[in-house]
Amino acid sequence: MTPQLAFKSGKIPLYLGLAALIAPTMLLATEVGNSATGSRASTATHSFNIAKQPLYAALNALAEQGGVQFVFTEEMVEGLVSPGVSGQLSIEEALTQALKGTGLGYRIGNGNTVTLEAKPAGNGNSQLSPSTMPAVTVLGQTTYDSTDPYNPAYSLPNASTATKTDTPIMETPFSVQVVPKQVLEDIQAVRSTDALDYVSGVFKASGSGDYLDWTTRRGFSNYPVGDYRDGMPLPLGDFIVGGRDLANTEKVEVLKGPASLLYGMAVPGGVVNYVIKKPLATPYYSLQQQFGSYDFYRTTLDATGPITNDKSLLYRFNLAYKSANSFRDMVNSERVFVAPTITWNISPKTQVNFEMEYDTGHVVFDRGIPAIGRHPAELPRSRFLGEANPPTEYETIILGMNWTHALNDNWTFSHRFNAVYAGVDQVATFPSLVDSNTVNRFGAHSANSPEDQALYFNSINLTGRFDTWGFKHTLLLGGDYYRKSLDNFRASFFGSDVNIYDPAYLGPSIAQANPSLKLDSKNDWFGLYLQDQIKLPLNISMLAGFRYDSAESSVTINNGNPTINPRQDSLTPRGGIVWQAIPELSLYGSYSENFTGINSSGFGGSVLPPETAQQWELGAKAELFDKRLLTTLAWFDLTKQNVGVFNGLLGVNEAIGEARSAGLEADAKGEILSGWNMIASYAYTPDAYVTKGNVDEIDQRLRGVPKHGGSLYTTYEFQAGTLQGLKLGGGVIIRGSQHTDPNANTAVLPGYTTLNLLAAYAWQVGESKLTTQINVNNLLDKEYFPASFGRNGIEVGSPRAFMGSVRIEY
Repeated sequence: MTPQLAFKSGKIPLYLGLAALIAPTMLLATEVGNSATGSRASTATHSFNIAKQPLYAALNALAEQGGVQFVFTEEMVEGLVSPGVSGQLSIEEALTQALKGTGLGYRIGNGNTVTLEAKPAGNGNSQLSPSTMPAVTVLGQTTYDSTDPYNPAYSLPNASTATKTDTPIMETPFSVQVVPKQVLEDIQAVRSTDALDYVSGVFKASGSGDYLDWTTRRGFSNYPVGDYRDGMPLPLGDFIVGGRDLANTEKVEVLKGPASLLYGMAVPGGVVNYVIKKPLATPYYSLQQQFGSYDFYRTTLDATGPITNDKSLLYRFNLAYKSANSFRDMVNSERVFVAPTITWNISPKTQVNFEMEYDTGHVVFDRGIPAIGRHPAELPRSRFLGEANPPTEYETIILGMNWTHALNDNWTFSHRFNAVYAGVDQVATFPSLVDSNTVNRFGAHSANSPEDQALYFNSINLTGRFDTWGFKHTLLLGGDYYRKSLDNFRASFFGSDVNIYDPAYLGPSIAQANPSLKLDSKNDWFGLYLQDQIKLPLNISMLAGFRYDSAESSVTINNGNPTINPRQDSLTPRGGIVWQAIPELSLYGSYSENFTGINSSGFGGSVLPPETAQQWELGAKAELFDKRLLTTLAWFDLTKQNVGVFNGLLGVNEAIGEARSAGLEADAKGEILSGWNMIASYAYTPDAYVTKGNVDEIDQRLRGVPKHGGSLYTTYEFQAGTLQGLKLGGGVIIRGSQHTDPNANTAVLPGYTTLNLLAAYAWQVGESKLTTQINVNNLLDKEYFPASFGRNGIEVGSPRAFMGSVRIEY
């Protein structure tokens, strides 16, 4: 086992025996000097914000923010003070600032390891002779920057979604799960729900195939708020269809439980935030071709590097094209996704990013099959009960600009602006069961251009680090403004009845219907928040904050007088405490509240009452195997009022009085042994019931929440010998039974287990890396039903499917 250097009670353990064993490797790495890894470590830039403090503490912060490891003796740094580090800097630039005036130099070795040394008079740092190295030097575990395209990690130590301050997960009093890029590549994730299969307590919930990526989190749906893209809300429903393409996603961060304090209009079950790939100072290019069952083809391109010689201008360009049929009759999809990004490093203290996404394509709306009695209808997996209408066409444009400026060593200001324009020509059929053999195909046609659907999002943050009476503070002051407008034309009618066992398709009548309804809606949301993270003695950290929200909405039907809903105001707190009893173990507890002021629309376009929620959470986190494996165990108790749910019989949303979800979640991810990685999750949710509501709703289980749900994916890559570069792996997804509706008329989807396999081989071709890969999903070809949207919309799981890929990187 390769030792990882860690700060423990101010002392650095030196593993002498292992040092002797790896000394030849260390010397070889020193002779090589600028290896590929070392080169990336020294040239890539990172955002540093480290105040003046004792040198050992500054090095600890630099290690966390820069993704490097230090080797030194305690005597070398005793009594020394670092002037601090600030700005967007390379590792060498950051080291120069951190060590200024200390009399110490450094050497960057292989594997992102930095060795501190007494600086000879008149000599630089990177050209020190090997003879000046300390007598005992330990080469730590190879560490990559979290954004390094070659980073093979299944576990990342930091996350920003929970606090907006890039806090170590071990110091965060909430359950935070990160699905990194390597996991996305190993499972060949195309849709967001592919990644979320491996996060505890998050289950697929849409019942609409590729059309929507809805999920339940700790018992509650993410509708109507949706997910987040670098902290920007991505609304669901009429606004954006087709799910989210992951071509430009660096990692997926999931914050469990209420998150209103930082995100305002957030669902209480948790926030899913897609962290987008950023431009890099080191050139990198990747081209991948995927191909699979049911005529699946997907091509992706990822290119990044400097535009100017001084690396003040950087770019990143991501592209994806997908074309696919389906195991479902008459269902197909096509997509083009383009995402350019520019970073301008104006100065070491100021950085600006410009970004764009263009997403267009078509997808067939597939509501699935109905339930007969208490169970899904016994139909072929290919049976499509919609109509032979044209597919839904969509177009989404995201424009954004964000910038940061370090006011001084301790305070940083940031601003983000995003605009989303979305057009959709939606053709949908909603089969509704008439009797045990027949459904009526209710049709809907909704159309608008990108100019008619717009979302604007502004946020500002001021982050400061300071000490009071020996306590270290990280203070966050912020505000955001959200405005969404929708002008939508709709036509709907009850269509023909059809025998589910012998369906007939009458043609594209729905798409030819004239609009009968014009619906204009506007939502405005303004929020201010404050959060303070405090480091106390005895390795205790506290977090406390509150948020003020003010929201209003209006609906106008057929150009009539607008219905303006009363302005809704709320003050929302959250707080938590973490005790890091030993460096490898953290115990935490927290309380959070939630306010979703703009709820979904009910019957006749009316806006439902605002949803509110409260949660208690207790948990433990551990870093095992020299911090290569991160585990989380969390108990939660979450209560939500005015829960908006879809009534499958009436075809509208309704608010039930109150629902409660409580249970236990466990997650583990990382490297067990060299080359052996795994990600695993398990959720036990015994309580997920309606506690207040109509008579037929009381004590009914919430939709899409199995009592037991778990997953595991593990891979092993041979590290040496003739099999070096070969990776083998597999996984399992387990779901217990789940209900289709939170009322007495519910149907029950049976539990299921699916097995998945992976084989990949990577080798060097000149300066390029070539990887071939094959995945098999649902290896045993099980019939299953992963999700529903009421008893009339049960999604059918995919049969056994193969996906291959060829990727070249250089």
